Amino acid sequence: MRTNKMCAVLGNIQRYNALLPLTNERPLATLPVACKYRMLDFPLSSIVNANVNTVFMIFNEGETQSVFDHIGGGKEWNLDGIHNRFFIHLYQDFLKLKAQNLEYYNELIGYLEKSKSEYTVYMSSKMLCSIDLRAVLNIHQANQNEMTVVYKKVQPDNVCATDAVLTIEENGKISEVFSAKEKGDTEDQMNLCMDIYIVQTDWLINELKAGQREGATVDLQDFLRKKIHTVKSSTYEYTGYLSNIFDIPSYYKASMDMLNSKRFNSLMYSSQKIYTKLKNEVPTYYSETSEVNNSQFATGSIVEGKVEDSVVSRGAIIEKDTEVLHSIIMPSAEIRSGASIQFAILDKNVVVDAGVKIAGTKEEPVVIPKGTHVTNHILEGQTQ
Repeated sequence: MRTNKMCAVLGNIQRYNALLPLTNERPLATLPVACKYRMLDFPLSSIVNANVNTVFMIFNEGETQSVFDHIGGGKEWNLDGIHNRFFIHLYQDFLKLKAQNLEYYNELIGYLEKSKSEYTVYMSSKMLCSIDLRAVLNIHQANQNEMTVVYKKVQPDNVCATDAVLTIEENGKISEVFSAKEKGDTEDQMNLCMDIYIVQTDWLINELKAGQREGATVDLQDFLRKKIHTVKSSTYEYTGYLSNIFDIPSYYKASMDMLNSKRFNSLMYSSQKIYTKLKNEVPTYYSETSEVNNSQFATGSIVEGKVEDSVVSRGAIIEKDTEVLHSIIMPSAEIRSGASIQFAILDKNVVVDAGVKIAGTKEEPVVIPKGTHVTNHILEGQTQ
C-alpha cells in the first residue's frame, strides 16, 4: 500500500570549470546566494514544501563536507525525524560498481522501493528558482504520463552549452531535445529544460533495472534526459524567477538580481517558504561612519565604510574609509581601512589589506579565492 505520494532525488554531480575558483572546495549546491542562503536551499525547500519527506541526494566525492556543514541533521527542512529523512550518496561509488560490472543503481532502486511513493521528482541544484512541485504533480496526474518535464523560456545568454533545449508543439508535447551547443543562439528565446522531472516511481524502478543491465549512463540526470523521447511525456512551463548558474558571470548576475526588489520578492516571497540553516547571531552593526545604499547584509557583520549595490554575507568586517561597490562579500571576509573593492567576488575568510584596490568589471568580476590574504592591487580581468 502506498504511504507517500512523492519521493525526491536531488542530483549535484555536474562540475562547471567556469565557476572555478568558487567551486574548488565546495559543490555548486553550497554556493552562497542572497547573503544567508545556499543554492541547495531552493530545490530542497521546493521538495519539502511539496510534503515530500524523504530525499536521496547524489554528490561528488570530496564535496560533501560543506553539504553536511550546511544541512546538519536536516532540522530546518524537517528531515530529522523517524519518517522524514535524507540520504547522501557518492556518484563515484556508482561509477566504481559499474566498472566492476555490478548493479550500480541498486542503492537508488532500494530507496525508491522503500519510499512506497507513487511518484518521484528529480531536481538539480543549478537552477536558482522556487517552484511549486505540487502544481507540477497536478499537471503530471492530469496528463497521465510517465514523465513531466519542467522548462522555462529564457534568453540565450542564460543557457549553458551542456543544457538541454526543448522544441515544444502547441499541444505542449516535446517534439525534439537538443543540447544548447547544437541549438546555438540564433533564437530570441529558448525553451530551457530545467532538469526537473516528475515520473512514475514504478516506471523509474523498471527503467533503472533495465538500464543497468544494458550499461546505461550512471548520471541520472542524463538518464532521464535520454528517456524524454522514449516515453509518454509532456511539459510544465515555469514562469517565476530563474537564474541558471554555470559560470562566474551567471553567478554574479544572479547575486546582483537579489538587489532588485521585484526579482528578490519573486524568488523569496512566492507562495513557498525558503528554508536555510539558522544561526543565532547579533544583527549587523552600522557605525556612524558607514554609508550604505541598495545593499543586502546577513547578520553578524560590522560596517564602518561605504557599501553600495553589494551583497554581504555573515560575519564580514568592513572598516572605515573603505569602499565596496557592486560586489559579493562572502562570510567572515575582512576589508581593512582604505581598501577599495569594485565588481569583485570575495570568497569566505578573505582578508584585504589597508589601501589595496580590487577592481573588475560587470562582465568580468574579479574573484578572490577562499582564505586569500590580498596584499597588492588586483585589477580588471585578474584572478588571485
